[in-house]
Parts: sequence; structure tokens; C-alpha cells
Amino acid sequence: MGTASYKEILSAIAIALTFAAFIPYIRAIVSGTIKPHVFSWVIWGVTTFVVFLAQLEAKGGVGAWPIGVSGSITIFIALLAFVKRSDITITTTDWLFFVSALSSLPLWFLTSDPLWAVVILTTVDVLGFGPTVRKIYSFPHSESLLFFALFAARNLIVIVALETHSVTTVLFPSVIAAACMLLMAMATYRRRVLAT
Repeated sequence: MGTASYKEILSAIAIALTFAAFIPYIRAIVSGTIKPHVFSWVIWGVTTFVVFLAQLEAKGGVGAWPIGVSGSITIFIALLAFVKRSDITITTTDWLFFVSALSSLPLWFLTSDPLWAVVILTTVDVLGFGPTVRKIYSFPHSESLLFFALFAARNLIVIVALETHSVTTVLFPSVIAAACMLLMAMATYRRRVLAT
């Protein structure tokens, strides 16, 4: 089995994990159990999809495709949330995140270097974890640890599947994997604390 086949298999596994994480979430939106914040998902969709484009330009190859699939599904979730009339309030902070995400595009164009877009987008994405961190700290059972575990695993597999390893291609999946693992550790710790 050649290197290309090996990386293609890893990429397919990462895409399967992406669907495994998102399908229950989408079902919960359709049933009305979950009402996601529309604008947050728009921001996450834009950041993830632009990182995918930057990874492609930086020769990430087949390993970048799971990020592209994730970005596309995330944008679909934003549309679904809008159609299902989920939370559509938009705060000043939401606009700040959105403008920050969009600012990566002219910076990428002006510098001809996708690294700066990835740095900005990774920062915006991590800042987007803020409300979730706050919620999990107070209500550690309010989020699925499996959801975050699947995304941590997916991002680690993405790193191995990348055809070219550089800061541009590795930064986003490694930081998001670490953020997911930290959220899981915090939730587990808080669950134990509240159980005693």
C-alpha cells in the first residue's frame, strides 16, 4: 500500500468520524431538541471552510478534505438552524468574531501566504469555544463528551493524513484537537467535583 493510499484511507476515516459526530447533532436540530446559535455556526462554517482552502493551497492534499467536509456541514447546520428558527440573536461579540474571520481573506490575498489566514481563523475558532467552556464549567453534563472525542480523533487523523506538514496545514487541526481534549478533561473533572 503506497503512501497516497494510506493517506486516502486516513482521510476517509476522518470524514466518517466527521459524519458520526454531526449526524446525531443534525437529527437533534430537526427534532427541535437542540436550538443552535445560527450566527455562531455561520462563523464556524466560514472559518473552517477558509482553513480548508488555505490547507489546499499549502499542499495539504487529501488530508485537508475532512476539514472541507466539516466546513460544509457546519454551514449546512447554520442554514438548518435558521430554517428551524433557532437562536438568531447577534451580539457585538458575534460581529467581532465574524469580521475577524473575514479579515483573514484580504490578509491572505495581500501577503500571498495562507499561514496568516490560518492563524487568524484558528484564533477566532478557539475564541468561539469560550461560551462552551463557560457552559461546561457550570453544567458539565450539558455537552456530549463523545462529540468532542470524535472531533479530537478526527483532527489527529487529519494531521497524519496531510500530504504536506507545515504550520499552515497542521496548526488548525492540532489546536482544535487540543481544545476538544481540554474541554473533555474539564467536563470530566467538573462532573467528578459536582458528584461529590
